[in-house]
Amino acid sequence: MSKKIHGGSVVEMQGDEMTRVIWDLIKEKLIFPYVDLDLHSYDLGIEHRDATNDKVTVEAAEAIKKYNVGIKWATSFNRPASDCLDQSFPGTGSTRTWRAQAWYQVLVAFGQPRGQELMILFSMGNDMLATDFVVPGPGKVEMTYTPENGGKPITYLVHNFESCGGVAMGMYNLDQSIKDFAHSSFQMALSKGWPLYMSTKNTILKKYDGRFKDIFQEIYDREYKSQFEAKKIWYEHRLIDDMVAQALKSEGGFVWACKNYDGDVQSDSVAQGYGSLGMMTSVLICPDGKTVEAEAAHGTVTRHYRMHQKGQETSTNPIASIFAWTRGLAHRAKLDNNSSLKNFAAALEEVCIETIESGFMTKDLAACIKGLSNVTRSDYLNTFEFMDKLAENLKRKLTSLQK
Repeated sequence: MSKKIHGGSVVEMQGDEMTRVIWDLIKEKLIFPYVDLDLHSYDLGIEHRDATNDKVTVEAAEAIKKYNVGIKWATSFNRPASDCLDQSFPGTGSTRTWRAQAWYQVLVAFGQPRGQELMILFSMGNDMLATDFVVPGPGKVEMTYTPENGGKPITYLVHNFESCGGVAMGMYNLDQSIKDFAHSSFQMALSKGWPLYMSTKNTILKKYDGRFKDIFQEIYDREYKSQFEAKKIWYEHRLIDDMVAQALKSEGGFVWACKNYDGDVQSDSVAQGYGSLGMMTSVLICPDGKTVEAEAAHGTVTRHYRMHQKGQETSTNPIASIFAWTRGLAHRAKLDNNSSLKNFAAALEEVCIETIESGFMTKDLAACIKGLSNVTRSDYLNTFEFMDKLAENLKRKLTSLQK
């Protein structure tokens, strides 16, 4: 390209381990040669979070509120004492100064073992903000609600630990958060033209999960039922175990609304079933639709990083991290009405899928097609070879688009 695209303001949140290596390659080879960004960088690597007592995470979230677009690497948390840290931290995904829903999208390329339909999952809930502790010995664990208006407190017995200690946890959610989640779910289903399923375990957690079920149904009946029927799609609540079974045997083509823990676990399960965790991206969207954080939905790929540190060859899939960039840039383009940036993001996504479909891929994808035991070294590219191939194909595509 003869002239770089002006990309506007983006908040970048740096992470840990192998994804940090990949992230630098993405910027160097795929983003910076073509796009000028007003980049606001925050180091969410575990060492810097430790050094700042995790204040950097809150600062990054505030910056996203200001600039409306965040792009995040995978981060580590709860590392052992052997890592020489002063303390452990929760996942950065649980540190929120703004309400948002997490959307997981599995990216499917031709040649992978499942159908062409994409499956969207998104998680919501406060499991990650729960208070849990080790009960040191015999005694009672109680839960007390104290009304703000000075009314009489209500106390519930959780358990009477008679002979020994154990563990206990307190978890919560807000009606407004559940309502925001419901609206986002229904709106996404309408935009995709896919049915929506909400899964809980309300047969066991009658009050907690039952609240999700009731609020979703009330909002659907009041505001969305006629719109769904007009598109010949539907909403249905299902038990989580039944929904998991359906997801495993399905070809996709539906939106699955989960509570946070369920979504966190099942998104990995579905992504692997459809190909690879390296093909799953996540976008956090505020209810107003204006503020977005995009990230890869997998971890820091610790095993590959340990190999990389030893100078050994790795074949790490960067697709989800690249799509974190493209989804973030696409949202920036939408906010700024920047057609050049929008077209660049779309072109980069097309290059990723086209490169895989033409037979150039990382080892995890080759294993999905041939079976791991049948994969030979000639079937895949290593981390750096694959990134170079993407850069080569992106340059070719952008050049052809200019003609």
